[in-house]
Amino acid sequence: MMDDFIPFATPKYGLLFLLLLGARGMDFLSTWVATPNLVLEGNPIAKKLGWKWGMLVNLLLCFGLAFWKLPAILISTTSMLVAARNFQSAWLMRTLGEEVYRYWHVQRVQETPVTLFLFCLFAQSALVAGVGGAVIYFGTRQSGPEGVLPAIGWGILCYALAVTFFTLLAIWRLRRSDLHRAQMAKRKLLPESALAPSPRSAELVNVWVGEDARS
Repeated sequence: MMDDFIPFATPKYGLLFLLLLGARGMDFLSTWVATPNLVLEGNPIAKKLGWKWGMLVNLLLCFGLAFWKLPAILISTTSMLVAARNFQSAWLMRTLGEEVYRYWHVQRVQETPVTLFLFCLFAQSALVAGVGGAVIYFGTRQSGPEGVLPAIGWGILCYALAVTFFTLLAIWRLRRSDLHRAQMAKRKLLPESALAPSPRSAELVNVWVGEDARS
């Protein structure tokens, strides 16, 4: 709607632009802390863009979305939640290293029954989506569908959907990769040793787990 358009260089535009810039900046910072080489980046588009093009695209995104209040608040909310999720495990990813953490995480996923993994994933997403739905419902009743609260609720809901989608995408790519490597090894096109992690990776994981157990 044209009534929702915010003129450029107005105080409201500046506020929304700074909100978007801060939220997207936190997403970038949390990603950099966790995976500076983007080895663990779950978004294939962001991984392909890299840091340089990714920052440029996001700067243009902030510039464009600041013209509309609801999309700006929605994207900012989702980005902040994604950044918070990244920071939760960023210290572990940075300490172990990207390759070692990926191997350790893959091993844990492979040892977990797929039904249990999916149940926990969908339960987590459903609970977060429930909070978002409640904010949308009560926010709409209080301030209408174009208020700030419904936009925050939609941002929470989009975060839950994004976590579900990219986690399922990562699991699908992992299982496809494992199947491909197993087929290659079976055809003698890939040595069986390639199916196992490097000795250095296994050593680092064992050392970290052992220190953690002792502490």
